[in-house]
Amino acid sequence: MDISLQLDPQVIIGLDVINRAGTICSELGERVLIITEQVLYENRSIERLTTILEDAGVEAIVFDEIPAQATADVAGSAALLAQGARCSAIVGLGGLKTQSIARLTAMIVKNRVNIFELLDGSRIRDFIPYIAIPTTGRDPFLFSRYFIAIDPRDRSAKLVNSPQGLCAAAIIDGGLSESLSGKFASTTAFDGFCVAAEAYCSVKASFLSDALLEQAIVLYTQMMDSYIDNKLFDMVGGATNAGLLMAMGCTVSSPGIGTALAFALNSRFPVAKSWCSTILLPYILEKLVAARPEKLAKIAALMGEPTMGAPVGESANMTIDAIRRRMGILKVPARLKDYNLSLDRLVPTAEAARNLEFVAFSPWTVSVEDAYDLLKQAF
Repeated sequence: MDISLQLDPQVIIGLDVINRAGTICSELGERVLIITEQVLYENRSIERLTTILEDAGVEAIVFDEIPAQATADVAGSAALLAQGARCSAIVGLGGLKTQSIARLTAMIVKNRVNIFELLDGSRIRDFIPYIAIPTTGRDPFLFSRYFIAIDPRDRSAKLVNSPQGLCAAAIIDGGLSESLSGKFASTTAFDGFCVAAEAYCSVKASFLSDALLEQAIVLYTQMMDSYIDNKLFDMVGGATNAGLLMAMGCTVSSPGIGTALAFALNSRFPVAKSWCSTILLPYILEKLVAARPEKLAKIAALMGEPTMGAPVGESANMTIDAIRRRMGILKVPARLKDYNLSLDRLVPTAEAARNLEFVAFSPWTVSVEDAYDLLKQAF
């Protein structure tokens, strides 16, 4: 298979690389809009970023009105502020939803197109630069030409195409990683593992994506085991790098129906995406064992399972056993019904997930019925 790899942004990764934001933004103009989350006031990340920008001669305007269940229309309010202030760039500081809203804002500031037209597939050519400063390393679309946005009309997950060159820079600073605790922290490792495993088994996979995703799988496994052993995991050398490798691997390959379902569930219901991925993961792996047994056998070996001399099918099933074992020890979420969800209300979720274009690259033909069946198993 031919490989097409194009990373639009300048990528800077490391500890305290947020200090480079001033230099990057000053090259784009004198005023920027920071789209962020109010929770980041607590660790003073917003104050730190605005100070860095102001020291570089860049005026920083902060938009922090992003509720927990924010939908794409929030970008409309942010765009009006950016237009009125004549901002030259948009900076996204925060997690997945914040980055999505920041990208949308950068796309509509200079266009008459509205949010609904973008969600329905319209493309734009004019935009202002977007700088990503993620606080989570679990964005599979960080380097992709498309991303997930939540349609306010029905809270469905929609895939939005972003124009080439939209993202001017991605500043990945491990020191900004969200400080999580308990079950929520450990589910982030299962979430990243789910995306990496699906992309590893995708029909778009190649030797390049395999090399990136194999290392990501190793790092996510180490994350799980560090939580089991109550050890502090290196967020810069481990979790941040795992997220970077996973995102790059997904740019070459593609995630699958598990990732689509996790986004679709999180769009409609107040359940964290990482919890949804964790719950779905064993059932996704069961499908992948049937579709890509040799790849699942390799994952088991990467996880340190005793695959030497074992048949491929047996080795592949070791991956499921290894994940279920770790889920049991960490007592992470295991059933969707524990979050007051109704099985009848999950049919539209299955439809929305199946309609996301990247699901077509799954290693088996996924129908809406297949997607709903996965939700029923996880319920």
